[in-house]
Amino acid sequence: MEKRLVVGLGEALWDVLPEGKKLGGAPANFAYHAGQFLGQENTIAVSALGEDKLADETIAALEEHQLRYMMPRVPYPTGTVQVQLDEQGIPTYDIRENVAWDNIPFTPEIEEIAHNCRAVCFGSLAQRNIVSRANIHRFLDATPQDCVKIFDINLRQNFYSKEVIQESMRRCNILKINDEELVIIGRMFGYPGLDIENKCWLILGKYDLDMLVLTCGTNGSYVFTPGQMSFQETPKVEVADTVGAGDSFTGSFCAAILSGKPVAEAHKLAVEVSAFVCTQNGAMPTLPKRLVG
Repeated sequence: MEKRLVVGLGEALWDVLPEGKKLGGAPANFAYHAGQFLGQENTIAVSALGEDKLADETIAALEEHQLRYMMPRVPYPTGTVQVQLDEQGIPTYDIRENVAWDNIPFTPEIEEIAHNCRAVCFGSLAQRNIVSRANIHRFLDATPQDCVKIFDINLRQNFYSKEVIQESMRRCNILKINDEELVIIGRMFGYPGLDIENKCWLILGKYDLDMLVLTCGTNGSYVFTPGQMSFQETPKVEVADTVGAGDSFTGSFCAAILSGKPVAEAHKLAVEVSAFVCTQNGAMPTLPKRLVG
């Protein structure tokens, strides 16, 4: 493999929204947005697809977005999620189980991507099944020592456990979490009494993280690094929907860090990108030139 790649690793699925279905899943969204800054040839989404018509549609949609992918076909249906939006455009999800992305194989091609990985973003949702969980761990363990490993916690329905979260925190060097997830993690790990900032400092130190990114919706976002904290207000925008906004934040933040930008600058860019994505329908809009530079 000629270049070191930035990888979105995990679920590949279709969000079935009230107005129709759209390609979704954090890995593709993350890789797409990182690629708008780093070049799509330098990013790749890794997952699994079924042997069905929806898999063919997935590949067509990925290619339409010029998104590289490594998604072996497996004998399970391609993933779908029923998405309901409330009046504020906030989504709730009904995620189909025992689908292709629950059964991601660790093929020689995927192993080669791991060996040439510059950064990887993974979540807890894709680890709900033991097959994908084991192979995500194999991927992470096969990455180079200097690889940036972002654990973007994605607590959906009941598809997570303390063990999965602990194992993932041990394997990452950047943790991304939102304020609601932080409350759940605080309860799960037995420090509910601490305020938001102290919880973040505690987790940062306990797991020896390089960074902890905390998003709080309209109440702003934080990036904690050892000895420093960056805070950014959330811009007020007309929200179309928030689907994919968090992934666009992570993708643009990762790209900026890899490009050598200081944390505060990377943080500001991520906030602006995420705010723009909220004004658009769907998770993969083309970013305006003012943001991409």
